[in-house]
Amino acid sequence: VQLQASGGGLVEAGGSLRLSCTISTSIFGLNGLGWYRQAPGKQRELVASMFSDGSTNYSNSVKGRFTISRDNGKNTVYLQMNSLKPEDTAVYYCNSVYNPYKWGQGTLVTVSS
Repeated sequence: VQLQASGGGLVEAGGSLRLSCTISTSIFGLNGLGWYRQAPGKQRELVASMFSDGSTNYSNSVKGRFTISRDNGKNTVYLQMNSLKPEDTAVYYCNSVYNPYKWGQGTLVTVSS
């Protein structure tokens, strides 16, 4: 299974980005898809997750600013990021929450102050 994240880039603080992650297998019925990020010198952390019952969870650092969604027909997971802050700068990845696949390359998000 391959995970291809895209949509990152350089944005000013307060700006928005929408990340996409296409998964090379059907995600229909897959319970627990998440977006993770890894900032320089820090461990990878889960910032947003979505479950088959439609529920979502967000880390406190992104709650109210980020929104996770999925399109089962396109095998794609999205992360809408608003009100970006310099501390959101990181490489962003998607993966299954409960049974992670091999990690993809991720997409770099850089937020300038």
